[in-house]
Amino acid sequence: MSQTGIHVEAPVERSGTSLDASIVVAVELGSAVLLGAFLLSEQTAIVVLLLAVMGAIFGLLQWRPAFEERIVAAFHDQQQLAIALGAVIVMVYPFFMQGSSYALHLLIVAQLYAVLALALNFQLGSANIPNFATGASYGIGAYTSALLAINFGVSFWLTLPVAAVVATIFGFLLGFPSMRTKDSYLALVTIAFGIVVHQLLNNFSWTGGANGLVGIPAPSLFGHSFTRPIEVLGFRLPSQANFYYLSAALVGLSIIAARRLHNSRVGLAWNALRADPLAARCQGIDIVWYKMLAFGVDAFLAAFAGTIYAFYVSYISPDNFTFLVSVTIMTMVIVGGMDNTLGVIIGAFLLTMLPEKLRIFSDYRLLFVGVVVILFLILRPQGLFPQRARNYGAHR
Repeated sequence: MSQTGIHVEAPVERSGTSLDASIVVAVELGSAVLLGAFLLSEQTAIVVLLLAVMGAIFGLLQWRPAFEERIVAAFHDQQQLAIALGAVIVMVYPFFMQGSSYALHLLIVAQLYAVLALALNFQLGSANIPNFATGASYGIGAYTSALLAINFGVSFWLTLPVAAVVATIFGFLLGFPSMRTKDSYLALVTIAFGIVVHQLLNNFSWTGGANGLVGIPAPSLFGHSFTRPIEVLGFRLPSQANFYYLSAALVGLSIIAARRLHNSRVGLAWNALRADPLAARCQGIDIVWYKMLAFGVDAFLAAFAGTIYAFYVSYISPDNFTFLVSVTIMTMVIVGGMDNTLGVIIGAFLLTMLPEKLRIFSDYRLLFVGVVVILFLILRPQGLFPQRARNYGAHR
């Protein structure tokens, strides 16, 4: 107590702030180390052990919700530290991959699937609109950019927005017939759309048919070709590092878009649709427009991921964009946690890397993947990171 009668609690605040910062640093660095060990491990026993550790962590969070709430509060109070440390980890992560092209490849694919899962999350998670056509939008973006680059010599950086616009147009075209359906019938419409797109890509001669498109040129930036390794301070990173940083930038932009949309009137309208479409209509929300917008946003982001994928692998075919791709993306959203950005990203990374790490089981690989997914859903029925209720009150 000071002479003026004002109670001073600065030391307690500093202590709490220091503890929050420690929690953020421990969680982010621990997650990075766990992911690195999972990526670089080649022994099945170690992979299974790491999965058991992850299962134990999520089981503990389910058993002791107070731990999860404490971590969430720490990240909320230390947002700037969390973002800065996360950005640093992403930037330096390839330097700890021991020059492994395979590890970088898995990271690139996982990041692209994270973007696809975030795109679908706007529909499935935010607005409860089942969409099995995200893989089709992914393919439309990839084929549009590849055809422009191969046939007309258009730069990769110009094909990005063009492919996004084309895919968005198709997204709106899908949205029109979907507005007259709901629930399982809506899902059937999106399934049909995905199958139609796959069949068209497989049968049109100008898309390469079943043989696909070969020889997609690698992008370049300021004279640096993405086929060349990156050399920094005596370190030499494989050429995949170029696409790693590119896909990481796309994930970052997708996260920013997800946060801005979630906290905007659009996000509120989507959540109202998820809760009760009839009540939302009675409150003056144009449910047709917001559903159409959800289809457009999903296709827009999926096209960006498809473009980067096409230029990364330099060869695409209709088999890269089958119905199974859409099902996988939807599974990522459900396993990670619907309407939870972090959960969706974790779900995408887990379901991208898990099948690759369990290849030793050969024909039984998908069986083991399914078992692991079921076990995680038993531990966390609402996803690894369940959606959190909106906080309409003042920030602490």
